[in-house]
Amino acid sequence: MSRERTYRAAVALGRVGMRALRMQVTGFGAEHVPRRGPVLLAATHVSYPDFVFVQEGVHSSGRHVRFMTRHDVWQVPGVGRAMSAMRHIPVDRAAPAGAYLTARRLLREGEAVCAFPEAGISYSYTVRSLMRGVASLARETGVPVVPVALWGAQRVYSVGVPDERGREPRPDLTRGRRIDVSFGPPLTIGPDEDLTEWTCRLGEVLTEQLEELQRLPHHRPRPGEHAPWYPAHLGGHAPTRDEAAHLDIVPRAAIRPTWGPTHETGDATPASRAGW
Repeated sequence: MSRERTYRAAVALGRVGMRALRMQVTGFGAEHVPRRGPVLLAATHVSYPDFVFVQEGVHSSGRHVRFMTRHDVWQVPGVGRAMSAMRHIPVDRAAPAGAYLTARRLLREGEAVCAFPEAGISYSYTVRSLMRGVASLARETGVPVVPVALWGAQRVYSVGVPDERGREPRPDLTRGRRIDVSFGPPLTIGPDEDLTEWTCRLGEVLTEQLEELQRLPHHRPRPGEHAPWYPAHLGGHAPTRDEAAHLDIVPRAAIRPTWGPTHETGDATPASRAGW
């Protein structure tokens, strides 16, 4: 009960901030998230506060989602205790087994767990290299995977090409931002399916969902607008995948894209390396 009180308080605080900034967060397809029982969400990652918007988007399901989050968040005074109370999962890239085991336990307890399989924010705002952890968890536990894409949050606080002093963009608290979150039909993985092949399919599904949001009229740049927050292959000015390669720091075990833009717009070559 105490952890749910903490979660409810955190949600309420987040909503106060969103109301103050007049943010409109719209969830599409939240009915794909079951109201009870284990489910694994696999979300794209476009901004630092993505977890706030995913939770808001799934609010109608009545679920409190347990997010897999960078472990260093727990080192912030006062924050780590709240994160643990809400049953979020610290992920240490150098030693990811602990996060896997915790996520597996929570799923077996019937929780909704959200992973960000890109293991970081894509500087090109395309679905970047993916880890196989989602596929592995789903195959071992038999839980459904709900693909999640979100867009609009990158204009609030995200990565960006560093300036001449090496500084990335600061938070933009412009009022009236619209953020859309899309929950797709559940995916399943059979006990004998190949993790790499399934993860590539997940990349295709997430790309389709993300680009559907990116192409919505209210998210497209105005004619002549310089838009470093919008992907290059759709007409924006974010780095292409090739241009962002030195900025996107991904684990060596990640599966590099076989999905998304073609090589001419910055696609990477496929690889079969895998891991969590």
